[in-house]
Amino acid sequence: MKFHIAINLERLDPAINMVDVRDHTIEMVQMADKAGFEVAWAAEHHALEMTIAPNPFSLMTWWADHTKNIRVGAGVANAAYWHPIKLAGEAALVDLLSGGRMDFGVGSGAYQREFDRMFPGLEQKDSWQYMQEMLPLVQKLWKGDVEHDGQFWKFPKATSCPKPMQKDVPIWVAARSPITFDYAVENNCNIMSWPLTLPFSEAKKYRDMLDDSKARLNPEYDGAFAMMRHTVVYDNDDDRHATLAAVRQILARFGNLMMKSGDVVDGYPDPVPLETLEGNYRVDPQMLEENLILGSPDQVIEKLRKYEGLGVDAFIYYASMGLDMERQKQSLRLFIDEVMPAFAQKEIANAN
Repeated sequence: MKFHIAINLERLDPAINMVDVRDHTIEMVQMADKAGFEVAWAAEHHALEMTIAPNPFSLMTWWADHTKNIRVGAGVANAAYWHPIKLAGEAALVDLLSGGRMDFGVGSGAYQREFDRMFPGLEQKDSWQYMQEMLPLVQKLWKGDVEHDGQFWKFPKATSCPKPMQKDVPIWVAARSPITFDYAVENNCNIMSWPLTLPFSEAKKYRDMLDDSKARLNPEYDGAFAMMRHTVVYDNDDDRHATLAAVRQILARFGNLMMKSGDVVDGYPDPVPLETLEGNYRVDPQMLEENLILGSPDQVIEKLRKYEGLGVDAFIYYASMGLDMERQKQSLRLFIDEVMPAFAQKEIANAN
C-alpha cells in the first residue's frame, strides 16, 4: 500500500497569520516528499478560510517547485467551474513545470453553498454530468485539435497549450456513488474515495461498488483504488484530547456547509452548536476515534492493515482538520517514523 497526503491551507481564526499557514503547508509537503509519499493532493474550494484553494494547479506548481520526487495532484478540480480549454491548459502547464509529476483529478464538488456562488442554479447532485463531459474532452485536447458541440460546452477547433510532458497522465475520479464508480471503471480511471467520518463499513461499501462495477462493465480494470481518511498520530493523552476537540470543532463547521444550517462570515463558517451534535455517530468522540485514523502508532498501523486487506492501493493521509500546526507536524513525524516502516517491511518481505 502506497501513501499519499492531502493538505489544505487552513485558517479557522483571523488571528492566525496567513504567512505561517503558508509556510506550514509547504513544510508538511516537503516532509512527505522526503519520506517517500507518492502524491500530494490539492483541493479546490472557494470563499472558505477552512480550505483556501481557489486554484489547485497554483498550489501544485508551488509544491512541485519546492520538492524533488513527490507527485502533485488535483484532488479534485470541480468540472462545473472550469472551461475545458482552460482546465486542460492549466493542468498540462503543471505537468510541464513539475517535470512530469502531475496527477489529474476531477470531480463533482461538495458544498451547495459554493455552487450557489460559483454556478448559480446548478444543484450539486447534478454536477456529475459536467465531470463526465469534461474528462474525455480534456484528454482529447491534450492530444491535439478538438471541435466540441456538447451539452454544456461548445467551441470551435482548439487544443491544449501546452501539452503534458507525460504520455499518459494518471487520471483520478472522486467516487462515492455507483454512477461515479461505473464511470471510473468504464474509462479505466483511478478512483479516489472518502468515507468522511463514517465507519469502516462505508469503506467496504465502496470496495463492493468497485467490484460490482468491474464485474459488470470492465473485468480488466486495473486502476488504483485510493482511500482518504483524516489522520492524526499521537503518543500522549494531551494530544489525544486536543485532536478530538479539533476534529469536533471542524465538523461543526463542516456540518454548516453540508446542511446550509448557518452563516459564513468573511469566509469563516459558523459552527453548528456542539450540543446539537451529541449522539450523532458522525461526531461522537468515541465513534470518531474508532472511525478515523486517530491513535497511537500501533493503533494506526492496526487500522491501516484493515484498509490494506480491503484492497486499498493508496492511503491518503488527510492532514490538518482543525489541529494546531505543531501537532500536525508531530503527527506526520510519528506517521513517517513509526507507521510507514511497518508497511515498507511488508513490501520487502513480499518482494522476497
